[in-house]
Amino acid sequence: MKHEPARGPASSGPKPLSLRLYVAGEAPNSAAAIRNLGILFPGGEASGKPVEIEIVDLLKEPLRGLEDGVILSPTLVRLAPPPVRRIVGNLSNHEAVFVALGLVS
Repeated sequence: MKHEPARGPASSGPKPLSLRLYVAGEAPNSAAAIRNLGILFPGGEASGKPVEIEIVDLLKEPLRGLEDGVILSPTLVRLAPPPVRRIVGNLSNHEAVFVALGLVS
């Protein structure tokens, strides 16, 4: 009798969009970027797809920014799906952010 390896549950949904926003404390542009990110991805979704968002404060964790090559804040980094993309600024131009993230053409 041949045994097949056990399989995990089938992936029922799309892989999440993984984003990391680098900010500098409560600076005005950082606060605006956080606010705009909430507007862009309400409920942690984009077009019905899950979005994972991590916010990193460079004033508290400066080495994290160096590891990702971030030299300005605020900077939004799309980690997944590849390729990695970076957007610098307060994310106020929502259409341009979606285009830069590859969510619309």
